[in-house]
Amino acid sequence: MEKQHNHKTALHEKDGVNQPESISAAAIAQITKLRRKQPDAQEMVDGILAGNKTMLSRAITLVESTSPTHLEKANEVINKCLPHANKSVRIGITGVPGVGKSTFIEAFGKYLTGIGKKVAVLAVDPSSSVSHGSILGDKTRMEELVKDENAYIRPSASGDTLGGVARKTREAIILCEACGFDTIIIETVGVGQSETAVHSMVDFFLLLKIAGAGDELQGIKRGIMEMADLIVINKADGDNIKKAKLAKTEFNRALHLFPAKSSGWQPKVTTCSAITHDGIADVWQVVTDYFEMVKANGYFEGKRAGQNSYWLTETINEQLKAGFYNREDIAPLIEQYKKAVQNNELSPFAAATILLDKYFGK
Repeated sequence: MEKQHNHKTALHEKDGVNQPESISAAAIAQITKLRRKQPDAQEMVDGILAGNKTMLSRAITLVESTSPTHLEKANEVINKCLPHANKSVRIGITGVPGVGKSTFIEAFGKYLTGIGKKVAVLAVDPSSSVSHGSILGDKTRMEELVKDENAYIRPSASGDTLGGVARKTREAIILCEACGFDTIIIETVGVGQSETAVHSMVDFFLLLKIAGAGDELQGIKRGIMEMADLIVINKADGDNIKKAKLAKTEFNRALHLFPAKSSGWQPKVTTCSAITHDGIADVWQVVTDYFEMVKANGYFEGKRAGQNSYWLTETINEQLKAGFYNREDIAPLIEQYKKAVQNNELSPFAAATILLDKYFGK
């Protein structure tokens, strides 16, 4: 009888150690507990007034929410923060994609924090019309500014709002001011229409341009040029310095063709390099000169008052729209009448009248 060999081959796997659970049940319970414990409106306000950036972010998330259940709490937070707001300067910055807005804002923001300012950047990222997603990459692009204790960067998705201005940017400004930020920068998507909406919520409008890309001719257009308080030719470094100076001359000539602003301010043109930081201090000097002038002649207060009236109307329009589309008895009817309109059984105008009459109880 042959002897049996009990030894194992080299291919045999030894029994390993049991792997621990990939997710700790205790950690899940802790996270769930923290998520359930939402701060009330007063806790949020207290945190904001104490300069707590985390609480500021949570409050902005609350006001950006489209849930009707969050509206009352968001309004309470805004109303309690309002007496502590309106103590900042608001600067809108726009320019076509590729002009270097994020790089410029980082250099500009670092300069401002370096001279003792507290800077909040509200950056609006474009949303995809297909997936409705947004990259929200401004914090990545502004890696130095995001680490600055005296700076706060909040990227928001533009959604379907006009030209890419986030729906709740106006409220976010109030919250940032209450948190102690004295310089608010609003960066637009730069797709053409957002300038009007941004202009209605800022004190100073800065237009970024680049030289040598056919940009001079595109810039000489009434709408955007009439809104701009300062045109900055960015990327004025290396071989591009000469082109930037030429562009500055051309834009200066163009500005003289437009009627005088009601503020009494003559728009300026300057050059800078966000990479080398040359000209950044000059940009802030122009901004400072502007505010000294408009505060002295009373234009500043008048513009702020006019903006408040404008945003009252806008908020009414927005909440009427949200109330209409979110009402439980209206939502299914919208789909029903959409099909009727698509099948040419009813005109769009007649269908809209029926739905609105139903909404207003007529």
